[in-house]
Amino acid sequence: MLTTRQCIREMPEYASPSGDPSLPVRLDLNENTSGCSPRVLARLRNLDAKKIALYAPREPGEKLAADFLGLRPEETLLTNGADEGIDLLCRAYLDAEGEMAIVTPAFNMYEVFCQSTGATLVGVPAAAEFRFPVEGLLKAITPRTRLMIVTNPNNPTGVAADRNDILRVVEAAPDAAVLVDEAYFDFYGQTLIDQIGRIPNLFVARTFSKAYGLAGMRIGILAGAQEQISEIRRIPSPFNLNVFALECLSEALADRETVAAYVTQTRHGREWLRQELTALGVKCWPSETSFLLADFGGYCEALLAAMAREGIALRPRPDLPGCIRITIGTQQEMQRVITAVQQFMKTRTEARQAVP
Repeated sequence: MLTTRQCIREMPEYASPSGDPSLPVRLDLNENTSGCSPRVLARLRNLDAKKIALYAPREPGEKLAADFLGLRPEETLLTNGADEGIDLLCRAYLDAEGEMAIVTPAFNMYEVFCQSTGATLVGVPAAAEFRFPVEGLLKAITPRTRLMIVTNPNNPTGVAADRNDILRVVEAAPDAAVLVDEAYFDFYGQTLIDQIGRIPNLFVARTFSKAYGLAGMRIGILAGAQEQISEIRRIPSPFNLNVFALECLSEALADRETVAAYVTQTRHGREWLRQELTALGVKCWPSETSFLLADFGGYCEALLAAMAREGIALRPRPDLPGCIRITIGTQQEMQRVITAVQQFMKTRTEARQAVP
């Protein structure tokens, strides 16, 4: 009888965490609700039938990305979203005898990609208030550790790690690949990309799905030492990115004004939302990303249902009881969220007061 590998059979089914796609205000997947650069749209409109009919080589795009990051093309691999870069690292370095260490809570796909290799996932809980558990990660390193992933800033908490703490982990695990997932770099501004080529086991992942508003195009970057990237490059298809992504990359990188304006808008909206929720008695953690993690306690599920009735999709975090992750959208969307939360709390208070 035909069967899949045991590690695949034992994997739990994973479905997209996206809520109801019909809801008009989508604040559940950390997408850019303002949209992409108008220059990207213009480039899309100018694509002709012949261009779309041909396979698109990624090498010119890798040269663009490398120049943008201050790297060499040999240190840069374009991927089908940052997800593919993570998957490639798992396929390159993990097997059934290996371990992958991550900080929890974490991006769900880390576990999925790890399990597909048969490796053991080692979760290191974040420290108090979701601070980076540098000592815990150092203790988790064993001879079996083949891959470590640090998301900085963290998803889903939004909390950032100190650069020197991350470097301590990288240096303590010379026989393991260490990935710093910088999906939210544009909102934080601090990076380890300057260490690429200097530290042989360091990798950095970037995405164009957040600040650049290109989640639907699926463009990511995996950066690492030339010796490692040259071997990882053997794994993906030579045409792993579509023509729309590759043709629009130059315009996305060139339009710094649109990205900067969106980042400024997001930072302002994030602080405004945090202050408004705090005033309502809701605990929020300091965030360096395009989202906010808020603790609504025992009425989390009721609030999510009420928000859905108002046409708003938010992201529950079952691994963090009572917590909801809220994407920072436009100011109008943020006002709509606060108005709905205020109405929910008013109704809840009135219902309690009505009980004899």
